[in-house]
Amino acid sequence: MPFLNHTESVEGFFKKLIDEVPDLIFKAVYVRGKFTVEYCSESVREVYEMTPIEFRANPDIFLDDRILTEYRKGFLNKMQRSKKKLIRYDYEYQVQLPVKGLRWMKITGKPELNLDGSISFYTRVSDITDLKEQEQKLLASEERFEFAMSAASEGVWDWDMDSNLVYFSAQLSKMMGGEEKVTYVPNTFWTDRIHPDDIAGYEKNKQDHILGKTNVYEGIYRLKINSEHYIWVLSRGRALNFDEFGVPHRAIGTVKDITLLKEKEIELGNTINIIGNQNNRLSNFAHIVSHNLRSHASNLKMLLDLFKNATEDEEREEMLDHLEGISDGLTVTISHLKELVEIQTEIKILREDLNLRHYLKNILTILHNEITKHSVTIEINIPLDVTVNYNPAYLESILLNFTTNAIKYSSPDRKPVISYDFALEKGVKVLSVTDNGVGLDLKKHKNALFGMYKTFHKHQNSRGIGLFITKNQVEAMGGKIRVYSEVNKGTTFKIYFNEENQ
Repeated sequence: MPFLNHTESVEGFFKKLIDEVPDLIFKAVYVRGKFTVEYCSESVREVYEMTPIEFRANPDIFLDDRILTEYRKGFLNKMQRSKKKLIRYDYEYQVQLPVKGLRWMKITGKPELNLDGSISFYTRVSDITDLKEQEQKLLASEERFEFAMSAASEGVWDWDMDSNLVYFSAQLSKMMGGEEKVTYVPNTFWTDRIHPDDIAGYEKNKQDHILGKTNVYEGIYRLKINSEHYIWVLSRGRALNFDEFGVPHRAIGTVKDITLLKEKEIELGNTINIIGNQNNRLSNFAHIVSHNLRSHASNLKMLLDLFKNATEDEEREEMLDHLEGISDGLTVTISHLKELVEIQTEIKILREDLNLRHYLKNILTILHNEITKHSVTIEINIPLDVTVNYNPAYLESILLNFTTNAIKYSSPDRKPVISYDFALEKGVKVLSVTDNGVGLDLKKHKNALFGMYKTFHKHQNSRGIGLFITKNQVEAMGGKIRVYSEVNKGTTFKIYFNEENQ
């Protein structure tokens, strides 16, 4: 060997080389129930804090004074098993050294059977204290992380996009209804459990992040954890390991169960809706007061003006009869408004059985002068015994609005006709109010027809609240309105009375 001094033996060279290794290297021989050390490297001074001579002379000092008691039995069992089966051995244990104190060691080696029946053990001992401390720190860090995830109701996922396998932390596995242990599942295990209504949003958020449109993936959606039950989750993550084509090969993230938070949000939304409905009813009440009382006041003023100018007793007598009718109607309206004030603070609107023809007659009495003034022909096709289960103030307001609208938007080209028809459609009571007025272009105005302050004709008294009020009142009673109209031919409004949920 050209790199050796000519006076240096190969044995000497390897001894120097082994002595430079920080691990303890030694050869022990087992003969007739006793171990003896034939060779050990100089590293025994650092590893066991004894000289090579001391170690060779009395190897039992290791068992008696160095290895901790709790590891002694395991150490001997490993050596006995290796000797008996002639297999490699390894073992980690702690020693108490005179200077360095408590240290972690790892012993590895293999036995060989000699011709004379003895067994040689070629052994290496490494000081792994620093490695053990790092392991302990890592374990403590992982335990803290797992505890933090558990306390925060969060789980961790790690998606290998090449294999399409996803790592679930123990907390995430538990969240999904399984055992609290780490698992690996196909990505479809997750995606197949997303609520059908949420899958499109999930895919969009994921693609936006992969394409670089967002720095972090984030999504809120429902996730099925058993055959019937869904939970709401907040999932956050980041794509990693992008190749030269910008394609990621891994993604990691967390999942948090936000079901309780979502339920509180829904509960708050329901409360807001209740408050909104209450406000709508209060707004309706204000509009009813303005709209209904204005009609009564207008008729009273008109009749009083006519009464002042009347010269004959018979004419005055007729007007007094009309005034009495309007006065009675006003009294009923005020009574209904009083009842309406009392029910505004209630969630459920009070109902009673009302004779539909009777209420229509009252409205026509209130509007007698307007009907006479415009020469309106009234056609009533409602049986005498038809009743609807309704709120009196709402029914009065609905009939008043549709009738005044029909008069207001009559055509100047023909005599006005208003028809009131009753029918049953699939067991549902329906009132149709039909006029032959100017009509509406439904293709143009249908979406805005029932909007507040929406007007569709240049009428000086149009305020755009009548149909808005009426639609809200009908829907508040659980019904619906349908409209059919044609320009210059007329309009039909159909009111469907819902009496199922009384």
